[in-house]
Amino acid sequence: MIYFDNAATTRPSKKALKKAEIYNSDGFFNPSALYNGGVENKKAVKSAKTALLSHISAGNHDLIFTSCGSESDNQAIFKNHSRGAVLTTEGEHAAVYNSVKELIKRGRKVFFAPVNADGSVKVSDLYETVKNNTEIDFVSIVHVCNETGAINDINAISENLKKINKKIIFHSDGVQAYGKIPYKIGDGVDFYSVSAHKINGLKGVGALIKKKSVSLDPLIIGGGQEEGFRSGTENIFGIKTFEFAASERYENLSDNFARASEIRKIIFSGLERRLFTVISGENGSPYIDSVSANGLKGEVIMHALEEKGIIVGNGSACSSRNKFSRIIKACGYGENILGGVVRISSSPENTVDEAKYLVSVLNETAGRLKEVTYNV
Repeated sequence: MIYFDNAATTRPSKKALKKAEIYNSDGFFNPSALYNGGVENKKAVKSAKTALLSHISAGNHDLIFTSCGSESDNQAIFKNHSRGAVLTTEGEHAAVYNSVKELIKRGRKVFFAPVNADGSVKVSDLYETVKNNTEIDFVSIVHVCNETGAINDINAISENLKKINKKIIFHSDGVQAYGKIPYKIGDGVDFYSVSAHKINGLKGVGALIKKKSVSLDPLIIGGGQEEGFRSGTENIFGIKTFEFAASERYENLSDNFARASEIRKIIFSGLERRLFTVISGENGSPYIDSVSANGLKGEVIMHALEEKGIIVGNGSACSSRNKFSRIIKACGYGENILGGVVRISSSPENTVDEAKYLVSVLNETAGRLKEVTYNV
């Protein structure tokens, strides 16, 4: 199998799993227990936080372990101390987009900034909205768009927004950025969500990174774990696997980025333009490449590739029940493009030869389906 749907989930790292195995066998103790095994696991959780933060923080942030990126987004959105209007974009992951729509049901005023053709936010519209609506005090902007790979400069955006209104609390969903692109959290970013299974960790583990000076209430209430920010017994095996998988990613960040960029170049240059429209921009994350088979159905392309041992996506796995991608539609594309969307997302495990084979199969498959369509 050739797997190119890594934006949906990645294969867990064998090295990370092996290093963390002790916490799934002899070291299974509850980190809240007061006997030696529990105390040692509490230290292990703390060291995991330190390690995960070290990759992107200068030391002025805390990390709260959660069950996933969606939970992290939800806590940042529902449990921060803002009380005014909310601003986000049309290009957000469903975990943010649908959460702010829930705020509307609860009586909050919400603004949505438009996006460019590549899925990045239109920053001029964003700033103008804040200037014209002084009640906005919470903003959430995705770092890397999960469907197009567009990168928003959240450090610059957050700082500029706070120059307009210093009371703004800024959150970013960094799920598709952490462990993939070079980045250090800027002073203007108050909350930042990450997820383990996007970088060869396990499903069921995420984290919310928060600036130490920013207030936050728990979303899940109970025994007061995670310094009172998130109750529930910590998933020590998943947490340590996350730590070790992240270390692998960051040790090889530059080489991995270069490999992903080479794969993107092969895909973009190799696809026949009479058959495909490239949606992702050249300057986005090279790990996510969205294209559209003009006039065809992306789902049909996806299944045709699966029969040949190639796995790709046709949009966000979290929004697979929708006819068209909400995000790609917000980019301004019509039904002819929306129906044929295919998302190709790589990982450090993918090779150049796999990318070349993928391109040849995509061209052959789309060409064959076009002939069938036109001859009917």
